[in-house]
Amino acid sequence: MRSSKSRSRAKNNRNRPSGGNVVNRVFDSSGPEGKVRGTPQQIIDKYNQLARDAQLSNDRVAAENFQQHAEHYLRLLSEAQREIEARREEQERQNRERQAERDRERAERQEREAARQADPAEAPQPDVMDFGAEASTPESGLVETPESKDSAPAAETPEKKEKPARKPRARKPKAAPVADEAPKTDGDAPEAAE
Repeated sequence: MRSSKSRSRAKNNRNRPSGGNVVNRVFDSSGPEGKVRGTPQQIIDKYNQLARDAQLSNDRVAAENFQQHAEHYLRLLSEAQREIEARREEQERQNRERQAERDRERAERQEREAARQADPAEAPQPDVMDFGAEASTPESGLVETPESKDSAPAAETPEKKEKPARKPRARKPKAAPVADEAPKTDGDAPEAAE
């Protein structure tokens, strides 16, 4: 069982803002006239209304008390709004930086593409190999093979070779059901005890 001290500490920490969304959070405020429940803006409005009512009834002490309660929630709300605004500005700054980086990368790509189009020598060239009659000359650097001597078309590359079609495997026939053993004759049957 938990002690009453730990329970009371947890209860006291409940109304403190935890850095979350304070603007829309619902608070329970224990004011001089009982509990006031709502968002900070609703509590501020309620305490301001109670302060006006107390002022109209010439109760300066109660009016000041309600105004102090309203001021507390006004500070809480303004601090939360400042944090939200700072977070929003930070996100906008990060977004601008990311967009500027993307724009720079796009400009660099466009410059490279324009340079390639302007100078065809800079563009990547495909590898072209001539397998014609010059292929067997020693200057070409290619080795002479028996296929090139026959002046037959170049041997099929492994990509172009077709695999021989496989025959479908035949299933093993099912064994015929085993018939009862051969009929017994009188000589085979055991003699009955009489």
